[in-house]
Order: sequence, then structure tokens, then C-alpha cells
Amino acid sequence: MKKKVAFVCTHNSCRSIMSEAWAKKLGSDVIEAYSAGTVKYDSPKPLAIEVMEDEGIDMSRASSKLLDKLPDNLDILITMGCGVECPFVPCNHREDWGIDDPSGGPKSGFEETRDIIKKKVIKLINRIEKGEL
Repeated sequence: MKKKVAFVCTHNSCRSIMSEAWAKKLGSDVIEAYSAGTVKYDSPKPLAIEVMEDEGIDMSRASSKLLDKLPDNLDILITMGCGVECPFVPCNHREDWGIDDPSGGPKSGFEETRDIIKKKVIKLINRIEKGEL
């Protein structure tokens, strides 16, 4: 049975939507992926979309969402290291990945963030497959 996993950061405009996209691309057999932000934001960062599309991941339908769009009974909640206190979100397991926000920086920062997230998502998938989560 797939694990419901939500990735959360402040605006849901970069790190969390990248994480959701990687989880859907790499772990669709074990993860039902979602993402959200704690603060309303208009849309994903163009460089976040661009660097994911550079990897062949279509982000044309990505949108910034708030926590109220997350499903109930989450198995896993991953926060990105937002530097803010996330509201209580019921889940069975919660962890923080502590990933810096590349917003406002060059494309290379977004690429580095994308690659860090990919590695963390792969490790998450492996942990789920091994029954560790």
C-alpha cells in the first residue's frame, strides 16, 4: 500500500513542489505525493519549474497550494527547513530535511537544490520499501 507523503515549506513555490515532483517521478509505486505551503503564494518560482523541466519533469501544471489542500491521514510529513514553526499536521512520521531556499539566487542554486532533493527522495523511497517508515 502506498504511503501518503506531504512535502511542506513556506510558500510551496520551490523546494516542496520539487520534492512532490521527484516523488511522483521516482516513487509512484510506493508514494502518493503531495505538497503545500504555510503562506499563500501566487505561483511556483519560474527557475524551480525550469530546472525540473531540464530533468524531463513536466511542471506545467504545478501550482502553489496551502496546507488545507493536503489529504487527511498522512503517513509522512517532510518539512524543508523553512525556519518557521509549521502548524500541527497529523501524520504518523515527521522529519525536517533542512534544505536552504534558493529563491532570489542564480539558476545554479536551484539546480543544486533540485539535486539534493532528488537524493533525499530516493533515500525516502528506499526507507519506505524496506519498511523503515
